[in-house]
Amino acid sequence: MHPLRHPKYAIAVGLLFVLVGLVYWLVPEIGHWHVDYAGVTMLATLGIAMALMAYVLIAGSPNE
Repeated sequence: MHPLRHPKYAIAVGLLFVLVGLVYWLVPEIGHWHVDYAGVTMLATLGIAMALMAYVLIAGSPNE
């Protein structure tokens, strides 16, 4: 089966990083500590980039 039939796997790879960024933002926010917004932005952007790259790699794989 071609992996492109399940692009949700590519989305799951990106969502993993976005969820880590969300936790990275929520824990200091709830604890009233200093929030590292640069780290949150970097993790969210990394999640988007990883999902896009995983989709590109899956789309370019052979149909075997």
